[in-house]
Amino acid sequence: MAMTKTSLWAAGVLATGTLLATAPGAHADPTTPDHAVITCETASMYANYDSANGPVDLKRTLTKGNKVGHTRGAHPVYNGWAATFDFGPNDWGYVRAECLGGFGSW
Repeated sequence: MAMTKTSLWAAGVLATGTLLATAPGAHADPTTPDHAVITCETASMYANYDSANGPVDLKRTLTKGNKVGHTRGAHPVYNGWAATFDFGPNDWGYVRAECLGGFGSW
């Protein structure tokens, strides 16, 4: 069966659309943080992480048992500082990864 110019064009559009939809980095699905808790007596939570200077802009100090979220393998960890969601005020920050534990415990 011979393809017409129109069917070739349509096939090209479909192929391109499929390629764009599956290209790495073209679309990132949000990942809901896994439930975790702070396991250290206290853990400083910073607003951001600067690769040259480390964590910056202290937001608050979390205490043992605070409910937070972090999805291992999906959310970034820079030099031991893990992107963490604080379910209390519903915001993101960076906390020492060794202070996160109890994944799936609540």
